[in-house]
Amino acid sequence: MHKNRLNWAARRGMLELDLLLQPFVENEYEKLNQEDKLRFEVLLEKDDQTLLRWFLKLAEPSDLNIKRIVDLIRATFSS
Repeated sequence: MHKNRLNWAARRGMLELDLLLQPFVENEYEKLNQEDKLRFEVLLEKDDQTLLRWFLKLAEPSDLNIKRIVDLIRATFSS
């Protein structure tokens, strides 16, 4: 996905998600391997409430591919 489209897709309208996803696109996305880039694009298709629950560790994704990208995003902001 083109970076402008990623920036648009990462703009969720929910402040908590915007503060995680937009900086991730700006600072980390280009460093990802191709598989993780695809995982991130799939992640962006999920609804806001689900994403928020995952990032707040209130729930875990059952799909291991999605879990991997969620964990990468969490690690970016916990360090």
